[in-house]
Amino acid sequence: MSQDRPVLGILLMLGFCVVAPLGDAVAKILGQVVPLGQLLVIRFAVQALVLIPLVLVTGRLWRMNARIFRLALLRTALHIAGIGAMFTALRYLPLADAIAIAFVMPFLMLLLGKYVLGEEVGHRRLAACVVGFAGTLLVIQPSFAAVGWPALWPLAVAVTFSLFILVTRQIARDTDPIGLQAVSGVMAVLMLLPVLALGAALGWAPTEMVAPGPGEWALLLAIGLLGTGAHLLMTWSLRFAPAATLAPMQYLEIPVATLFGWLIFHDLPNRLAAIGILITVAAGLYVVLRERAVARDLARALRDGGPAADAEARRV
Repeated sequence: MSQDRPVLGILLMLGFCVVAPLGDAVAKILGQVVPLGQLLVIRFAVQALVLIPLVLVTGRLWRMNARIFRLALLRTALHIAGIGAMFTALRYLPLADAIAIAFVMPFLMLLLGKYVLGEEVGHRRLAACVVGFAGTLLVIQPSFAAVGWPALWPLAVAVTFSLFILVTRQIARDTDPIGLQAVSGVMAVLMLLPVLALGAALGWAPTEMVAPGPGEWALLLAIGLLGTGAHLLMTWSLRFAPAATLAPMQYLEIPVATLFGWLIFHDLPNRLAAIGILITVAAGLYVVLRERAVARDLARALRDGGPAADAEARRV
């Protein structure tokens, strides 16, 4: 069932590549008029309100033991931090630039896998990480010249979501993804409300509350629905097609974000940023395709057994 309908999986991933940057575009619009804390709490409240009825109707697993609960709390805190960093980045950077810089995440995941989880990573993939990061620096450079250190916020997004994925890997086999997201939505709201109250008492601007107009309320609802919808599209796509098939398609987010940036904000990456985006995408695709080839070769070597399997494991 999980891998027998690849065309449907690809279509769902294409939907994710449209919905996710559209949600970021809405966040960029709202970021100019709605404080960050209010954006975050409404985004996660909508997630909870959408997914809790779905969990109850479908009878999905949502209860957690103590270990899973602690990891889910950490995962939720990282999720809040990652989305908060992206919303902050979008206040300063063009949509395509912010998303392209955040795509340094696959390289960080590879390095974390090697140095934190002890996974074998060959020199060719490490070289691709260096090239991809160099491309990211080319994207950062014109933004850094224009806005200064806020151009580094997407790097915080990449680091935070890399850790988010590592934690998710630790609990993925023991939780239903939709049930986990429903519980995480509730956790996030419960975490954010005390922070907003304390920040408001201290006069911290990002925690202020404003009274949105009708149009802004519609966009606030949209940001929650789009964020939740993007997650569901990605989750469901992985039910019908292998991750190795879908991973290269995620880079379609960048041209889609470029299109939305041009249509909505009249922004286009300059020449240096465009070159950096191309380098980052090329290096990222190489890493993805190399991962697929390594997995295939290792599976073949393990199937054949003997010294060949040990040699293949060392080679990757």
